[in-house]
Amino acid sequence: MKEQVRVLGIDDAPFRFNEEKVPVIGALMRGPNYLEAVLATEVTVDGDDANQAIERMVIASRYKDQIRLVMMDGVTLGGFNVVDIGSLHERTGLPFATITRDRPDLDAIRSALQKHFEDWQERMEVITRQPIHMIDTDFSPIFATFIGVDNATFEEMVRQSTMRGAIPEPLRVAHLIATAWVKGESHGRA
Repeated sequence: MKEQVRVLGIDDAPFRFNEEKVPVIGALMRGPNYLEAVLATEVTVDGDDANQAIERMVIASRYKDQIRLVMMDGVTLGGFNVVDIGSLHERTGLPFATITRDRPDLDAIRSALQKHFEDWQERMEVITRQPIHMIDTDFSPIFATFIGVDNATFEEMVRQSTMRGAIPEPLRVAHLIATAWVKGESHGRA
């Protein structure tokens, strides 16, 4: 695989559930240590517009043809605004992935969805559509779903985009920018 591959990391900003919208930030990194661009959009808290917002942000970017992987911090933005990475892959032609530090607790997710959403079954179906893979890193394992790229290539892209710890740099940087966007200063773990 080519060094200095461009990876777009996407994370949402901190929010309160009484807010209507939440900012979503994309950090386009070339290799593990060069921030090439910052993209921004917003989604409705607990809404159903995450796919449209991410698609618009990626398609409108002048960097779209250079992106080799889009990685999301989890499968939801702004609470339970679920992202369908399969649909995004089909519509943009780009590989997509979700990454978390911890294995998703699907029973807890199902319970929360049932409690708060009439369309909980549809949201849960999207959340469980892609298989969860445990990826070993030098620090600790991460849990990922991905589409549009094979397992070996995906693992290599994660390794190449991670400087230290387990979380790839594009996600870490997107998290820092998103937090500063809302709080005025970055803090917390991606």
